[in-house]
Amino acid sequence: MITIKTYNIIDLFSGAGGLSLGFKQTGKINIVAAAENNPNARKTYKRNFAEVKRLYPDVRTIDYNELKEAVGQVDIVIGGPPCQGFSNANRQHSTIISMNNRLVKEYVRAICELQPTAFVMENVAMLKSQVHRFFLEENDMTNAKILNLPLREDNIEILPQNMNFEGSRELILSAPNGVQYAWAETFYKTINLLYRYRINQPKFDLSLTKYEKKLVPQLQELFRGFNGTESSNRIQQKDSFMAIQILNYIENKEKREESFDRVIQAIRDSLLIQRALLKVKELSDNNIHVFDYVEKDGGLYATVKSYSVLDYLQGILENEPYNYTLKCDTLNAISFGAPQRRERFIMVGLKKDLNIEYTYPEATFIEGSYRTVRDAISDIQDIEPGKEVTDSYFTLPPHPEAQGLEKELRGRCLHNHITTATRETALSRFKALKAGENFHDLSPELKTTYSNAERTQNTIYMRLKYDEPSGTVVNVRKSMWIHPELDRAISIREAARLQTFPDSFIFEGTKDSQYQQVGNAVPPFLAKAVAESIISILDQVQ
Repeated sequence: MITIKTYNIIDLFSGAGGLSLGFKQTGKINIVAAAENNPNARKTYKRNFAEVKRLYPDVRTIDYNELKEAVGQVDIVIGGPPCQGFSNANRQHSTIISMNNRLVKEYVRAICELQPTAFVMENVAMLKSQVHRFFLEENDMTNAKILNLPLREDNIEILPQNMNFEGSRELILSAPNGVQYAWAETFYKTINLLYRYRINQPKFDLSLTKYEKKLVPQLQELFRGFNGTESSNRIQQKDSFMAIQILNYIENKEKREESFDRVIQAIRDSLLIQRALLKVKELSDNNIHVFDYVEKDGGLYATVKSYSVLDYLQGILENEPYNYTLKCDTLNAISFGAPQRRERFIMVGLKKDLNIEYTYPEATFIEGSYRTVRDAISDIQDIEPGKEVTDSYFTLPPHPEAQGLEKELRGRCLHNHITTATRETALSRFKALKAGENFHDLSPELKTTYSNAERTQNTIYMRLKYDEPSGTVVNVRKSMWIHPELDRAISIREAARLQTFPDSFIFEGTKDSQYQQVGNAVPPFLAKAVAESIISILDQVQ
């Protein structure tokens, strides 16, 4: 009797389980644990990987020593920790730090404590760029490994140009005053929402009417906080001026046209100061080491230092005591049988004492042989999708003539064949667009619901082409992807097939959550190719 060697793995940041499924499909994997914080994705994972008894809701709480005692050696760690850019790339949310970047460090903690033979870290291709960075923290100042990384000096905008005022540095940096003059969260969100419509007065007026009842007493209180004396500071002055401008705007409806710009300017001045207070608090709450606060070009900036995520991974994991050899490359799912162009950054780490160099899997599909949207979903075109999430499903008749991708993905039961309900405006757009066209190909009268139609991405209202691969599958509900031939949105199941999930894989949660789970997933076909390349190495040495 031939014994098949199996390997214990843990999947961190598992999502719905695309990586896990690809590894499992090798037939040589025992998934001993997984972690996923999204409740709906966790439900999906639990349903499809019932054998996994340890499903953690938070990677930060995992005791890896306890895990090893319970399940034995973990041979492979896999996962895709979220990683986003930092600093002023996130201005629209008024935040400096992407907390998701910290999750990369949680992934590294797992590697350091479990010390698996191999690990796979998956993420977007941009991870290799200098956009993805960590700020130098207070506890980093005594960590030689961190301080020896290539560090870059960054100036974080606290107050923008021409918004700085005399005494701003001292006032904003004074913790008691900063707290004292910070708005309540609900008030901040309302004012911030109003400011979003600064170039669209009709929407501004509609929102103001919606929140007027709650907003008026808050504005009156803010106005009373300014006593008009020299003891009142610039923050109080600007807040008071904003309050009276908005109150007058509410009261004098007939003069709104002439006063709108003045109201928006007043909101901007106060809002930017509030954002400054939040940024300083954010730096403090996250223990970021600020070398100095400098006034420059009429603005206020925090001087910090940062290091790239990739440099961090290499600096920690390639050296003593962990000693991994790291390989980084970008793979496209289309090269491994997926009917979509989807690039993913794949980092593979192998223990140096294996003395084996890792080689990425070779493409099994090349230009001219790529699988298409037709290969993935044409066999279910005539099945009208549902509109609501239920436990019901469609029964598919046997299809002995099925070949290729259809044969690999088609099941007997069709779950999650659900699509978004189409409103009249969206339906008009669907009918107007031909295969390969998107929102920008619409006539002007069909774009009027967008405040800035020119900034709309090319993937919005994209009608797929049957005889070509799709673009990168995201949340196709939000993107409003259109069926190649029918005037309806792509269903959850159709999106899942484009991602190479078989029909037997069932998604749980709300409709939007299911769409998002599919869009966030690693295509199992890509995951399987990577898994097989790693297992072939481990089979040689174990």
